[in-house]
Amino acid sequence: MIAAGEGVDLSAPLALSAGREPDRPAIVFIEGRREAAWSFGRLNHEADLLSRGLAAVGVGRGTRVVLMVRPGPEFFALTFAMFRMGAVPVIVDPGMGRRSLGECLKTAEPEAFIGAPLAHAARSLLGWARGTLRTNIVVGPRILPGLRTLTEVRGLGLRGPAAGPGLPGYWRARSRSDETAAVLFTSGSTGVPKGAVYTHGNFAAQVAMLRDHFGIAPGEVDLPTFPLFALFAPALGMTAVIPEMDFTRPGSVRPENIIGPVVRHRATHLFGSPALLDRVGRFGESRGVKLPSLKRVVSAGAPVPAKVVARFQKLLAPGVEVHTPYGATEALPVCSIGGAEILSETQRLSEAGAGACLGRPLPGVDLRVIRLDDAPIPRWSDDLLAGPGEVGELVVRGPNVTARYFGRPDCDALAKIERPDGGFYHRMGDLGRLDGAGRVWFCGRKAHRVVAEQGTLFSVPCEGVFNAHRAVSRSALVGVGRAPRQRPVIVIELEQGERPSQRLEREFLALGASNALTAPIRDLRFHPRLPVDIRHNAKIDRESLAKWASRRP
Repeated sequence: MIAAGEGVDLSAPLALSAGREPDRPAIVFIEGRREAAWSFGRLNHEADLLSRGLAAVGVGRGTRVVLMVRPGPEFFALTFAMFRMGAVPVIVDPGMGRRSLGECLKTAEPEAFIGAPLAHAARSLLGWARGTLRTNIVVGPRILPGLRTLTEVRGLGLRGPAAGPGLPGYWRARSRSDETAAVLFTSGSTGVPKGAVYTHGNFAAQVAMLRDHFGIAPGEVDLPTFPLFALFAPALGMTAVIPEMDFTRPGSVRPENIIGPVVRHRATHLFGSPALLDRVGRFGESRGVKLPSLKRVVSAGAPVPAKVVARFQKLLAPGVEVHTPYGATEALPVCSIGGAEILSETQRLSEAGAGACLGRPLPGVDLRVIRLDDAPIPRWSDDLLAGPGEVGELVVRGPNVTARYFGRPDCDALAKIERPDGGFYHRMGDLGRLDGAGRVWFCGRKAHRVVAEQGTLFSVPCEGVFNAHRAVSRSALVGVGRAPRQRPVIVIELEQGERPSQRLEREFLALGASNALTAPIRDLRFHPRLPVDIRHNAKIDRESLAKWASRRP
């Protein structure tokens, strides 16, 4: 574990790989039939050039920089350049909408903005962070009035060898472990987007946990389908193969754009949201596709249905698993479970209403379950703990857990519990329980529980009962009206090829009535396609779905 204040260089693994194997591909970008590769040596050199260029135009250690560029060479090089010099990238989801984007950037108070011409046009037109921005840099060959391109920045007498002995040190800042490294905004799928403040120590702990838990070794080939997770590959000594896809719509990806690169580049590691794995798995199963090079598949962002795990594992070599780690923007990873345990044991329990099994907490993560409470909890006490097997809110602490949100003390008060020793627990906002084997069972978001006259219903356990039906693709429990007299409604999205019918409605309601957990649910709605989050296309937007259900007869 890295001690507070100890020096950290998040770009050091990149420089190490560049020194050992400068010609090995670090990142491969695929566009149609064309592929462009950057070696570790080139990526490291570009990060050096950019760090010095950024410093020359006023970006320095601690400068908050909005980074709004497409996932490509510039995204990787700029991010590692900022880590190297101690600048602070501010990352937001462009797909969250103009209003939310504006609020995020206002809250983050950025001092510099690096983006594509379209991003700068939106920034100028909508006035994003107008009161704090001092430096604007356009990525691309065309120049907007008053702005510099990266080509100009590089031209300020900054070309030369990679950083080394005798060169100025600002692009080789050895940041403290407790120093801010980045501000990563949540998607806002369950509330207002918030900027989690990552320290260099948080990132270093994440890299170590992922490496140790999954047994990732330098020289592997990663196919990441989420841009931020792609940054872990060079930091772990892996080659990142970036597929051609719309990263804001992973559930709509062309399966061939995932399967083809895995086969051609003999990828050993694949990350995909549950929606992406479902789409690719269906395609692969129908065509008898095999992906023998993969050593592991990782899926996160929302509970992964057991049927999705089972379908995708048919594409893998014997013994290779689909892993479903659990975490959040503020704390990742927290727990993990493999497909073998899901399919052999926990699937059956989930279908009976136990919830979704998250596995066991990773080494270094302290996870507890506290009694349900919607109010702030300023100080920790063991009296907060829920009873054995009782459903409560999950709280975590560890070196990978962020300590605060940027500029949101109100959110800090709701999410952080101070410990007497000076540490803290982060409230995940998720409900769950611990079983006798030390496994964590996810029962849904705290905000998604339905408080009815018959009692409190938790979303994921109830949905697991209905999802067991062969005709159900997925379901969502929502509450119509106000607590404590909400009316529980189950909304069903059918499997491909199924159509709503009175017969299916009777079967679903009978299935619900057969389980004490779901017996209070007597209202059912069919929905053609459940609304989902913008980041992973997997978290169901139950808030909008509840409004939709309230308008239906």
